[in-house]
Amino acid sequence: MSTENNLKSLYENSIKILSDLIAFKTISGEDNNSLINYCDDILKKLGATSFKTFDKEKKRANLFATLKAKKPNAKVPIILSGHTDVVPVSKGWSSDPFKATIKDDKLYGRGSCDMKGFIACVLAQVPQMTRRSLRTSAHIALSYDEEVGCIGVRRLIELMATLPVRPMMGVIGEPTGMQVVRAHKGKQAFRVTVRGRSSHSAYPTEGVNAVDTASELVAYIRRLQQNIRVHGPFDDAYTVPNTTLHVGTIHGGTALNIVPEKCVLEFEIRYLPEQDVDRLVADIRGHIVTVLEPPMQAVDPDTGIEIEVLTSYPGLSIQTDAKVVGLVQSLLDDAEGTQKISFGSEAGLFTGELGIPAVVCGPGSIQQAHRADEYVSEEQLDRCMRFVSKLTDLLVDGIAFS
Repeated sequence: MSTENNLKSLYENSIKILSDLIAFKTISGEDNNSLINYCDDILKKLGATSFKTFDKEKKRANLFATLKAKKPNAKVPIILSGHTDVVPVSKGWSSDPFKATIKDDKLYGRGSCDMKGFIACVLAQVPQMTRRSLRTSAHIALSYDEEVGCIGVRRLIELMATLPVRPMMGVIGEPTGMQVVRAHKGKQAFRVTVRGRSSHSAYPTEGVNAVDTASELVAYIRRLQQNIRVHGPFDDAYTVPNTTLHVGTIHGGTALNIVPEKCVLEFEIRYLPEQDVDRLVADIRGHIVTVLEPPMQAVDPDTGIEIEVLTSYPGLSIQTDAKVVGLVQSLLDDAEGTQKISFGSEAGLFTGELGIPAVVCGPGSIQQAHRADEYVSEEQLDRCMRFVSKLTDLLVDGIAFS
């Protein structure tokens, strides 16, 4: 079979697998076992070994599979990784979001670009990997609940920490237009609960207004953001060149004629890798303790403010001369240098927790993710398929991983 005919066959298989993956309603926080079992069946039938890790209720699973080298040369393997969860479906879809629909060279469906397209391309290539005599092993990792704070991959990382030989590099297939991303921002998200004291609104001095106090905290967070916009740090390689603080939700009060006794707000920090995010959080906590709580507790000692971490994942920063950057770029026909992105990924955890330098590179655009009529173009899937096919050639050769 010619190279182009072989690629065409692989591409058609990837479309079939992607259509199957989209049909699994793996919304974050919900059961994803059916999809994981589907992927595991494909891999095991082709000779891969695999392990699963689960959440406490075993509703959600990660999958870690290994395609072992038939002619090993002691080279350290690579890992290809992606998350299986998708965001909830919003209004405005033109077709069934959980049924793949191809129109005008685009494949529509929830998760088509974020990021089941990458997973489908990898799985479609596995028969070639197992059929040929690999000199270098490869790992495939599929995680749950990435969209709500990179939760599932942490259990995978615990497993990988016990491996006798860790991968020397990783590729996380988030949608980047098949461009190499070597850096992204980190994120910390928090919920703040303000406990005031209720009273009749005609006698506000007898109460502690939780909404007022929460508003003061919002204003302080806004001042921190304004200071960063002026003083940085800055990195113009990002679309938004500085760290951002954002209050996303706030709820409080029960009736207009009652001084509110409770208010809850949520905020996040998306920070540059060089930003001292711990200092920012310490400033916010310090402002709560020294400025906001004392006047509350002067009225009622039982009032106060609680702050809890909702999610946290680190940023990513890989040097341009890192081996993984050069290798992935060499497999792309028209790589336009390296990119930096403002959204996060699991790459920062692979790099920070395991010391595995990882880049982000996958089909589709983040502009099509998390919205109605999400799609990935057939051109992007074709480019990803060619990328994974060239990677297979290197795994057979083994030299690039010496």
